[in-house]
Amino acid sequence: MDPSRVEEASDKMSDDGEIASVMGFSGFGKKARTFDLDAIFEQTRRTAVERSQRVLEEREKETDMEEEGESSKSVKPPVKAAATASSKQESDSSSDSGSDSDSDSEVIGPPVPRQHEDDDELVGPPLPPGYTGSTAHSDDDDDDDDQEADDDDEDNPVKKIPDTHEITLQHGTRTVSALALDPSGARLVTGGYDYDVRFWDFAGMDQALQAFRSLQPCECHQIKSLQYSVTGDVILVISGNAQAKVLDRDGFNVIECVKGDQYIVDMANTKGHTAMLNCGCWHPKMKEEFMTCSNDGTVRTWDVNSEKKHKAVFKPRTFQGKKVTPTCCTYSRDGKLIAAGCQDGSIQIWDRNLSVHTKFHCRQAHTPGSDPSCLAFSYDGVTLASRGGDDTLKTWDIRNFRKPVNVATGLPNNFTMTDCCFSPDDKLILTGTSVKKDQGSGKLVFFDRTSFLKVYEIEVTNASAVRCLWHPKLNQIMVGTANGLAKVYYDPFKSHRGAKLCVVKSQRKEKHTEILTQDYIITPHALPMFREARQRSTRKQLEKDRLDPKKSHKPEPPVSGPGRGGRVAAHGGTLSSFIVKNIALDKTDDSDPRAAILRHAKEASENPYWVAPAYTQTQPEPLFAEESEEDEEAENEPEWKKRKI
Repeated sequence: MDPSRVEEASDKMSDDGEIASVMGFSGFGKKARTFDLDAIFEQTRRTAVERSQRVLEEREKETDMEEEGESSKSVKPPVKAAATASSKQESDSSSDSGSDSDSDSEVIGPPVPRQHEDDDELVGPPLPPGYTGSTAHSDDDDDDDDQEADDDDEDNPVKKIPDTHEITLQHGTRTVSALALDPSGARLVTGGYDYDVRFWDFAGMDQALQAFRSLQPCECHQIKSLQYSVTGDVILVISGNAQAKVLDRDGFNVIECVKGDQYIVDMANTKGHTAMLNCGCWHPKMKEEFMTCSNDGTVRTWDVNSEKKHKAVFKPRTFQGKKVTPTCCTYSRDGKLIAAGCQDGSIQIWDRNLSVHTKFHCRQAHTPGSDPSCLAFSYDGVTLASRGGDDTLKTWDIRNFRKPVNVATGLPNNFTMTDCCFSPDDKLILTGTSVKKDQGSGKLVFFDRTSFLKVYEIEVTNASAVRCLWHPKLNQIMVGTANGLAKVYYDPFKSHRGAKLCVVKSQRKEKHTEILTQDYIITPHALPMFREARQRSTRKQLEKDRLDPKKSHKPEPPVSGPGRGGRVAAHGGTLSSFIVKNIALDKTDDSDPRAAILRHAKEASENPYWVAPAYTQTQPEPLFAEESEEDEEAENEPEWKKRKI
């Protein structure tokens, strides 16, 4: 640094000091604060060590007191005092460090309250005699109680059932036999015995709750099952015919599976199903693959990109090795297993890549002859729930598939597609019950998965509850009933989107079409001066009509006799009427055709016209063959010797 500049700065500082002494103050402005960081860090470290030691000592004292049987809600002033002491030390250290740097700094703001200066004093009204706890600790206990109550609500799966509100979608008048929600929960598809498939858009509906599209994809076949693919872009439609269909989101046809040859005995050699379909579902991981089962005794997997032939065939067998009909089928959650429930009451599970032998097989899963209506895997992939036609609901452990884990009886099932499903948290199992007409109400029954006790039930309507679906994202329950209704149960606080979107929208008013009135065209003859006066009485009009030859024309009477002027008499003057009249008057009896022909024999011999004139020159005298002896003998032979012609 230049020494001349240093000298100038020192001279300037001496001049400033002289000016300050003359004017009577100590300096120009405040000095810059300086901090000793090493001292601050060391003080902070010591405070933290002391605080941790005091906390450990207090915890040891608490454990000792609990062992001695004393109350756990005792006051903990030492911890508070330790915190207070540490805070005081921090404040003292900071004040000391600050006082060294800035002795004349002023405190900005209101003074600190007394209760914060002295933490040993309690703030508030005086405590009742005999009180040993602190107010802060009692507040903590209340918070702990509330938290424990919330934990109990979270642990209780019944509290998570969204059934406080419901909406009703009118599908039709017949059974709703199929339900499907896309993975996002934006659209619902319903199918029924009336052959209709209806599309419902929650975001586009209002309080009128009307479907935006209705179609019959399979003509006059009942809809058995509907399901969206994993990506939600296509829908699998299973109906009463032998060909499954895949539709896009708007209902247009994507593919239709080929039908197999019904005259081939081995169903593995046909390209498709040959009998009515029963069930179908999509692969949970691959968006191109789906599965169907049919009355032809096979379970087939298909690829959307090749509709002309199936991918693989699984053939369930009875204990004797005979063909059996699968009534329901499903994939496992990871897509590696294929399960099918059969008419003989068995549940058969294959490895997806090995289609010959079953991996798991329970032959007496349900009563033989009862059609299992649904199979559903839990979200963890360990438990399989089966809904039987024998009015039971059973759960199975895949790792030990010999006998069911739990069984629930007394659940009527009158439909071959009655559902069962797991709750999103995997703690409950849901299924529907059937009732006869006007003999009760269909119910949704909830079972605890571990104890298998009935924990809750919902009365749906005065008809059977056939289909049920619990969407994990929406947390809403969809139910299809036997009287054509599709109900959606939800909770405004526990559910998300779905039905909540349409119930808040007011019903749209119908837009009346504006009719454009045609302008009047005024012609000269329409003016009043050219208009004829309106007749007030009808007598004059009748007199004018009498003078009109067309209006007063008298109908001609019927023609009698042969007819005149081209008109025919009543009895008819045509050729057909003449022939009929002569035939009726003919007295000859032509019942014997030989006599009728011979009646003209004399005239034909005297005046030949057709055959005889041709032989008048070549053969004037006719020659006939004479009978020989052989002919006589042949005539005299017995019947059994005569030659049969």
